[in-house]
Amino acid sequence: MWLLFGLIAIVATFINLYMYTTGKDYKLAMAMGLSFTALTLCSEYSLVSNWVKVEDWSALEDVVPGMERALWFLTIVSILLNIAPIFLQLKKGVKPINGKQN
Repeated sequence: MWLLFGLIAIVATFINLYMYTTGKDYKLAMAMGLSFTALTLCSEYSLVSNWVKVEDWSALEDVVPGMERALWFLTIVSILLNIAPIFLQLKKGVKPINGKQN
């Protein structure tokens, strides 16, 4: 499930950036990108929780340390890419109101 949520988050982020560059309302895509990033994290946490329940210590020892670093990195990148259009609009001096540029 985490893979599906992660792929949807990536696609939504690229749609967000595409919609911004074409001047369209990007806020729904931004919300979807951030939401699916959160769902990916929750799904990963559920996976780790299941490993603990079944006492699969080898899976935890092998996967969790690398997964932790990857999830931190990818979450930070997702947040920065998804909110980049807001910062770019503010830099241009255009305030994002209802997704329309003034």
